[in-house]
Amino acid sequence: MERVTGIGGFFFRAEDPEGLAAWYETMLGVDRVPQSMEDQPWVQEAGTTAFAPMGRETTMLGDASRSWSINFRVRDLTAMVAQLRSAGVEVEVDPEQYPMGSFASLADPEGNIVQLWEPAARTK
Repeated sequence: MERVTGIGGFFFRAEDPEGLAAWYETMLGVDRVPQSMEDQPWVQEAGTTAFAPMGRETTMLGDASRSWSINFRVRDLTAMVAQLRSAGVEVEVDPEQYPMGSFASLADPEGNIVQLWEPAARTK
């Protein structure tokens, strides 16, 4: 059976697409989509990816008007949280250490939930 090999793009509506793209680039290091063949795309590191449809009643995505959330793997959650907080971004760190790693949550400027995940050594 053929299988997909990873996520090739994540597309979503935004009130201010340019401003939001700039925020993701500045705050999280996600390069913008190339506008020419000379521009380099954002390349993610290989690793575990969760693909999880959720019930309409979930609170993990924020309020009921939100239909998506994204989870980014990070190498050093503590450093990323400190970097974001120093830039004025409110970040909530989950105090629990899970078998699969550590997590933190924040909202982008349009209120979309972004989760950060530092995988445990065995899941990286």
